[in-house]
Amino acid sequence: MSHPVRLAVNGATGRMGQALLALVQKDARFTLAAAITSPGSSLRDKPVYADGSAVRYTHGWPGADTLDVVVDFSGPAGLAEALTYCESYGVALVTGTTGLDPTFDRRLTASAQRVPLLRAANFSLGVAVLTRLLREAAASLPDWDLDIVEAHHNRKEDAPSGTALALGDAAAQARGTTLRESAVYAREGRTGPRTLGTIGFAVVRGGDIVGEHEALLMGQGERIELVHRATDRSIFARGALEAAHWLSGRAAGEYNLDAMLADRSSR
Repeated sequence: MSHPVRLAVNGATGRMGQALLALVQKDARFTLAAAITSPGSSLRDKPVYADGSAVRYTHGWPGADTLDVVVDFSGPAGLAEALTYCESYGVALVTGTTGLDPTFDRRLTASAQRVPLLRAANFSLGVAVLTRLLREAAASLPDWDLDIVEAHHNRKEDAPSGTALALGDAAAQARGTTLRESAVYAREGRTGPRTLGTIGFAVVRGGDIVGEHEALLMGQGERIELVHRATDRSIFARGALEAAHWLSGRAAGEYNLDAMLADRSSR
């Protein structure tokens, strides 16, 4: 597209929203058209940037022919509003909102028939590559034991992480099974020999670790270790912006980071 991508950030006052706004300000590929907040936000109606920019935080959505893409890191209610807007005006949607129930998942799938939609639990491009590598390794070595070890800061409440579960799911699918059938989330006491084909998970919580994921494929006399370590939270915002730029102007459909990476590697 010849003009800069006109972008809205939904969930603009959250941690990811703020990281996105900081990056967009310095990225000539984009122009910020809207910064959407929750109705009760203390920043509502205040300017987004201190340089005199006209864009203000708002709970209202702009009219037709105003946006090319919405990047959403809000919550189920905020994502529902973004979907309604994007469907009404044919605007592309990139979302990292998680914690959605199956009914909402089905709505996203239906929406992808009308607008280009890309969603991911983790927008790190390094994790996307790790997932591709693990999928290939798990399929090529179906009899090797596989464990996934993840580490995060001591404030993280869920375990295993969504990224660890997504890695395990990719490996399970590559082996023709599911996490429901193959996952082992805890080992304690006399567990007996390992069951062939299981995918184990281990969790570390401590300090200020941004995020680390390691996939161990273990055979007889050899081992493969695939590791990704995040040291800066801005990687997730950068990945989301790359996805927004790639998705803008594409045909309606459901996309993911793997599709984006495959498209890049084919050029």
